Amino acid sequence: MRILVPTSCLCPVLLCLCVLERSYGSGHHAISKLPGRNHSLTHSHNQTRGPNGETEVHHRPKRGWIWNQFFVLEEHIGPDAQYVGKLHSNSDKGDGSVRYILSGEGAGTIFIIDESTGDIHATKSLDREKKTHYVLHAQAIDRNTNKPLEPESEFIIKVQDINDNAPKFPDGPFDTSVAEMSEVGTSVFQVTATDADDPTYGNSARVVYSILQGQPYFSVDPKTGIIRTALAGMDREAREHYTVVIQAKDMAGQVGGLSGSTTVNITLTDVNDNPPNFPQKNYQLYVPESAQVGKPVGKIRATDEDLGINAEIKYSIMNSEGATTFSIHTDRDTREGIISLKKPLNFEKKKSYTLHIEAVNPHLDPRFSHLGPYKDTATLKITVGDVDEPPVFSMDHYILDVYENSPVGTEVGSVTAHDPDSKNSPIRYFIDRRNEDSYFSIEADSGMIRTTQVLDREKTPWHNLSVSASEVDNPSFLSHVPVTVQVLDKNDNPPEIPTDEDIIVCESIRPGQVIQTISAVDKDDFANGQHFSFSLPSWMPINPNFTLKDNGGIYLLHQHLHTHSLVFYYGFIYIFTTFIRCLSPE
Repeated sequence: MRILVPTSCLCPVLLCLCVLERSYGSGHHAISKLPGRNHSLTHSHNQTRGPNGETEVHHRPKRGWIWNQFFVLEEHIGPDAQYVGKLHSNSDKGDGSVRYILSGEGAGTIFIIDESTGDIHATKSLDREKKTHYVLHAQAIDRNTNKPLEPESEFIIKVQDINDNAPKFPDGPFDTSVAEMSEVGTSVFQVTATDADDPTYGNSARVVYSILQGQPYFSVDPKTGIIRTALAGMDREAREHYTVVIQAKDMAGQVGGLSGSTTVNITLTDVNDNPPNFPQKNYQLYVPESAQVGKPVGKIRATDEDLGINAEIKYSIMNSEGATTFSIHTDRDTREGIISLKKPLNFEKKKSYTLHIEAVNPHLDPRFSHLGPYKDTATLKITVGDVDEPPVFSMDHYILDVYENSPVGTEVGSVTAHDPDSKNSPIRYFIDRRNEDSYFSIEADSGMIRTTQVLDREKTPWHNLSVSASEVDNPSFLSHVPVTVQVLDKNDNPPEIPTDEDIIVCESIRPGQVIQTISAVDKDDFANGQHFSFSLPSWMPINPNFTLKDNGGIYLLHQHLHTHSLVFYYGFIYIFTTFIRCLSPE
């Protein structure tokens, strides 16, 4: 049995040691005898039967054919079935006694055979991308005996590719990035298109890349699909986002090839190529003198067009005048320079300060050092605002003194306060009466303190006052100062001798022996108490058994509770006579 197929291509392969013949052009047939078989394979042009029985010849590019393989074009369109080939048995004498049978994949549905002529047709349009080939079996049967005339023969109908699939980018669109200021030719991204056509046949699946949108900033390698930078000095701050459209065209880019495209969104990432910059060179700031030390009093901001770490700024005060009184640090969120107070301000002493502030990028990129310097300076003038402050006393604590028993209205001393503000407002004084009896008064205008009662040192030697001062123009602003008044002593108290003591004398006591020491106390201050002198009262009768001797200034010092007095021991009593049992006559 012979299998006739189109002959417009080469026949490079034969089974075993068959002789290969080549045939070119229409009308030529190459017949190869197959060893062990009683049939041959004939190659002919691929044909389609027309309505009038004539065949239309389809010229196709030359390619290799396998001896037992038919070819059928995919995606065949037309009213008639596509002619595939012809089966012919050597036993067929043309009298109709031979019946040809076709079985296998698609037999009877996709592929039909004329039982009498052996002509095979494809009744449906085939898609190579769904199924590349079909395995069928052919047999010649004697119609009279219904017996096979030859053994069953297996062959393949291969669906021959046409360029019916455009390249695709299955994962697009794409998002990628490249650093700004990159050198020309820097690799950015690689796209890969797929083509469902047969890569082994012709150029149907041979893809070439080109750029449709994105020039002159980017280019694409036509073979690899690698996108590269094509323009030097691309600045993110000028333009950050680019849309690049890449086309993939099959047939090696030839006219008539199919194409597909994808979009690559490219973002320029930031590098430190911009220095910080103060929008102004001179700034003004008002700070009241009442501002608290350690608290922020203002802020200043330099701009930097970079992003992230490349835009970080470190501020510093360059001149000593400003750095002594103020400090500055960077707010990480706003990148502002926060100015704080290091020392108290005093409008009356210094009314303004000038700060020279520098802003520096701490993270530098040596590749762009030529674009520097990466710093800027500005001048900040700080005006100190005058704040109405409370009066200030001349001393932190006053200690005054006055003699006891002085008449009411005696001057004790004065306190003074002044208005620290430039307006120098008049001051009024008064005594806080919450914790003090009315022993003293103060003149509202002068601050002179006077007694309002006669003072007794032995009762209250010290008085603690709280004096307040306020401005006449602003009475709500108060200052307070402690005042201590010491009451000085006068000798206004006589000595006192305890009278409740009993003296017991033993009868065996010797003459001249001390039997009792007499003591006296004085409530006055020691400086006024002098020395005590002891003697027996003149009105008392003389007792020869006892005598009192003045000790001549020998004394012992004792602290008396609440009186701060001195206790003196001066006299000693001696016995000069001897008596047996009692001190008085019987």
